[in-house]
Amino acid sequence: MKVLKNILIATIPLLLFAALFTYSFFSKRIPENPPGTTGNTAGNLNNGGLFCEDDGTVYFANAYDNYALYTMNPDETNVAKLSNAQVSSLNAAGNFLYYYQAASSASDQFSSMFRTNGVYRSKKNGKSSVCLKRVPAPTLALWDNTIFYQSYSTKTGTSLCRIDTNKENFEEIQNYVINPASIQNGKIYFGGTGKDHYLYTLDTSNNAIAAVFMGDVYNPIIQDDYVYYMDISSDYRLCRYSLSTQTTEILTEDRLDFFNVAGDIIYYQKSDPDEPALKRIHTNGTGEEVVAHGVYEHIQITSQYVYFNAYDAPTPVFHTPLYGPVQVESFSAAAAAVAVAK
Repeated sequence: MKVLKNILIATIPLLLFAALFTYSFFSKRIPENPPGTTGNTAGNLNNGGLFCEDDGTVYFANAYDNYALYTMNPDETNVAKLSNAQVSSLNAAGNFLYYYQAASSASDQFSSMFRTNGVYRSKKNGKSSVCLKRVPAPTLALWDNTIFYQSYSTKTGTSLCRIDTNKENFEEIQNYVINPASIQNGKIYFGGTGKDHYLYTLDTSNNAIAAVFMGDVYNPIIQDDYVYYMDISSDYRLCRYSLSTQTTEILTEDRLDFFNVAGDIIYYQKSDPDEPALKRIHTNGTGEEVVAHGVYEHIQITSQYVYFNAYDAPTPVFHTPLYGPVQVESFSAAAAAVAVAK
């Protein structure tokens, strides 16, 4: 009996250690996303990535609270604060959020005082945040289980980098300005910024770059068969290029500052010194109408609303229903939630 007792005394700590090790390993493991997963739309990311919708929930950077991380239902009910972290380039998939964090409030959890700017991952409730890479990287996009992001260094300039969601396999892909926002079928679609402005793809499986369309492309957004873009050579008018037929369509002669695409509708900022306006049209160029007169930015789209603010004036944030009659109002639910959170 004494021998058995000694064995039990020696074995129990080992079993407890094994159990703790197993729990720690699986609790920190990041499950793989289904093939073809994207973290946000290219249009939202091109406009700052301040809103992101996934699995029936909207995550957003609340401009009324220094762009802190908030959540809500698509109909703007149940608005709640998740974190004091100042976020942008929001991506969501599985059980996690991925984003660029610019700053943290001292009132956040204790570890916030040690944080710096960088690419972060957190649970969808805003907890358990992990810095994947401490680097200035204001533009990032999730594809499958990899974060692609632009990184800037005073020594090397802007580079395209990648790192897995589990913080492994970091790689600097190209020392070149490549916007990773527009991804489809494992290829990043981007406009050239060097000797030309052609439409290029970067194959995420092998980092191979190929020219697709020899146009003057800026801010491309791929959706199904079409790539929507601003035509540099024609005063930044909005066009689309068909990948299957290799043909180009002019959607409007307006000069653009920004645009976003969702389904069969496009919202864009018309650049005009006399009559600037936020406008919308169908993706085939029909049904043009004015949403709001003036100059606006940060055009963000969810399943129910379009959000925007006056240029260089973060608040108030406005919204209008994505479809149906235009009805511009202030995003009052976001402002009201700040008072509740404090």
